Amino acid sequence: MQSENETYLGLDLSTQKLKAVLLNAKLENVAHAEVKFDSDLPEFRTTGGVNVGTAKNEYDVFYVQPVMWIKALDMVLDRIVVQGADLSTVVALSGSAQQHGSLYWSRSGIETLRNLDADKFLHTQLDDSAFTVHRTPIWMDGTTGRQCEEMEAAVGGRERMVQITGSRCYERFTGPQIRRVFQQRPDCYRNTERISLVSSFLASIFLGDIAPIDCSDGSGMNLLDVRTRDWSDDCLAACAPGLRTKLGDPVPAATIIGIVGSFFVQRYNFPTGCRVVAFTGDNLSALAGMNVGKDWLALSLGTSDTVMMKLNSPSNLQEGHVMVHPTDDGFMGLLFRNGSLVRDIFKRAEANDNWENFSELLDSTPRGNFGNLALHFISKEILPPVKGSLRWNKNSSLASVELAKGVLKYSSPQSEIRALVEGQMLTRKTYATEMGFSFGENTKILATGGASANRSILQVVSDVFNAPVYTQKTTEAALIGAAFRAKYVLSVARAKEHPCGDGKFGTNAPGPYYDFIANLLPHSVTRVCDPSKDSEEIYGAMEERYRAMLGFRAQQLLMLCFGFLQLAVQCRNRVLNRTDLLHQTQVGIIAGKKGANQMR
Repeated sequence: MQSENETYLGLDLSTQKLKAVLLNAKLENVAHAEVKFDSDLPEFRTTGGVNVGTAKNEYDVFYVQPVMWIKALDMVLDRIVVQGADLSTVVALSGSAQQHGSLYWSRSGIETLRNLDADKFLHTQLDDSAFTVHRTPIWMDGTTGRQCEEMEAAVGGRERMVQITGSRCYERFTGPQIRRVFQQRPDCYRNTERISLVSSFLASIFLGDIAPIDCSDGSGMNLLDVRTRDWSDDCLAACAPGLRTKLGDPVPAATIIGIVGSFFVQRYNFPTGCRVVAFTGDNLSALAGMNVGKDWLALSLGTSDTVMMKLNSPSNLQEGHVMVHPTDDGFMGLLFRNGSLVRDIFKRAEANDNWENFSELLDSTPRGNFGNLALHFISKEILPPVKGSLRWNKNSSLASVELAKGVLKYSSPQSEIRALVEGQMLTRKTYATEMGFSFGENTKILATGGASANRSILQVVSDVFNAPVYTQKTTEAALIGAAFRAKYVLSVARAKEHPCGDGKFGTNAPGPYYDFIANLLPHSVTRVCDPSKDSEEIYGAMEERYRAMLGFRAQQLLMLCFGFLQLAVQCRNRVLNRTDLLHQTQVGIIAGKKGANQMR
């Protein structure tokens, strides 16, 4: 039975910090603590929480020493106790962690983990000897291009990889990283007893044994079949030998994986029956923290704009991610786009480096912007995979090559800024639709991130999506989501352990996660914007125009990259025979390579 004195501990091991929060039975914040890696652990010499390769061939190498994270856990627990947390009241805990990192346990490391001494710090026991790889590759690492190609080819191509795992192979994903370790450090791989994600690594420490990988975070590895919720034999074989044994069996995110280890009972006074709920990835935990229901679309307006949504079935969109949903039986769609970085460039260039001026200029231009619409891809995008800018005015169209090229610049800063923001939001809506999100009269947008404080930008979001926009107070969605999940999963377990009088699991069950959290926090979100009455009329037509622009831009850049632009013009005027076409194609490829080298 639940007691009013019970608390729930959540942790979040992000790129730059390790954070902890303690919530009471009403999900109110009791205590909070954090450890910043750069400033609190300077001996590890991180920048932004990571180490960067220093050798000439290591410009894409990003890693962390696992012992830093372990020492941070020592510190954050001490700090939350100093903040007033009574850890003897914690009945369940769970965690969140940066996705795609991998840790490689040695046999001696697992033995030490199972026999931790409460009189010693964690980091003095789980030292470098606990791991076979001392430089843990994290999500920023970009060294696995060859391994991605090999894995996709081995399973039957990129489309097949997307069908199985929900994503094409990405350099930062864990499967390609494991394959690279297997290929380049075969002794380390052979001596690795178990492999953890960052989330299951953190859970393992609390458990005092190797924790299973949860299906949700596991679906960001290019190894898990998102439909069966089990490792794909084809993907495992494409990655490395004997991998299933090293990974262990995956479990649903809503799983109690055990009770807290004796180390934490003796050192921090955790209760002996404190349940450990499977830890998961930060994006998934953020979805749980924002409590996004089936009609909600979460839009995080940060350095990268992130779109998160609930899906009933996996899509086959090659440039997005489909993961196993962390709180129900469905799926989570995830899209990334450059966001505030581009908005900040235009704020400096067009609005005197002032956000108030930016908002005034945005508000001073009517919806639809007189037919002006821009696509700005300042750096290489994931969605779509292009770079550059394209500005269309009211006369631009696909009627001819000249009209499709658009204009170099608009006549006013007002037009530039509104064209930027409307173009960004149309991009997000278009790809969310392609991924499978169904927009309708019940659609709601939950906006988070730094730019969610800008009401002018949120009004554009509301108009483009033709849906009301909400915000919430918390800025720590992943951290809070971990504690929310701990409480919910424990409630489900208790209902099963203590069923109704007839012995059936029924009326005392907590119900779906979304309803459970919404009932506890009925006023957690605030409605801040409503769409204008003419939004659908204006932006429905603009969405079609956007698709035309995007198609033209992608084709144009593709031809330029391979030196085909001149060849394409010639092909419009005459029919080339196969010998002539082959010769000009070879010339185009050479020209494209020269151009690419010059751009670098």
